[in-house]
Amino acid sequence: SVLVMSTGVIGVQLPMDKLLPGIPQVVEKLAPDGWEAAAAAIMTTDTRPKLATRTVTLGEATVTLTGMAKGAGMIHPNMATMLSVIATDAAIAQPVLQQALTDANAVSFNRISVDGDTSTNDTAIVMANGLAGNDEIVDAAGDAYAAFVAALTDLCTELAQALVRDGEGVTRFVTVRVQGAASDAEAHQAANTIATSPLVKTAFFGGDANWGRILAAVGRAGIAVQPEQCA
Repeated sequence: SVLVMSTGVIGVQLPMDKLLPGIPQVVEKLAPDGWEAAAAAIMTTDTRPKLATRTVTLGEATVTLTGMAKGAGMIHPNMATMLSVIATDAAIAQPVLQQALTDANAVSFNRISVDGDTSTNDTAIVMANGLAGNDEIVDAAGDAYAAFVAALTDLCTELAQALVRDGEGVTRFVTVRVQGAASDAEAHQAANTIATSPLVKTAFFGGDANWGRILAAVGRAGIAVQPEQCA
């Protein structure tokens, strides 16, 4: 099967007269060690390829996960203008694999922002062939699932952060951590407001420790705030 993904100039049709003849040529060049070539081939405004690998022990089997991603502009949830393909040799049921990707994506690709603009195109795919020989993971519970999701999340986080570090015009990499929020949703709302604030961004760019801009962003995030707890 062929999984179709694309990004590019919005409104411009893909040159199918060039793409279709190229598919057989690409198939002929498929190789187990072709990850670096593939990661470089999908670059557009990226300045470097993004690759990551993790291994995790499930029972007596060693499971490998390898992924690549591309994206540099229009980076903002939900998932941004990015493409990511992840492959694993884990034995895992398809619905459970879908849940694992959803769980990992929620705290990785859906937690990054470069310019605050979302996109018309974004895709994250994970494929599993079961060749690792582990006992098949058949439900989203238990130690095996938790270990697999932890490895997948770690891999996705590395790729997501690589997208930000290589973002168009990026000069700073900033992590926003929110503590003491009433819920995960409110924590995300506060962090997102901070991360997308033009005033906060200009402060970071200029190296100006103007924490009042951060506090102001939290104040307009639409959540309850206790000013006396701010320091």
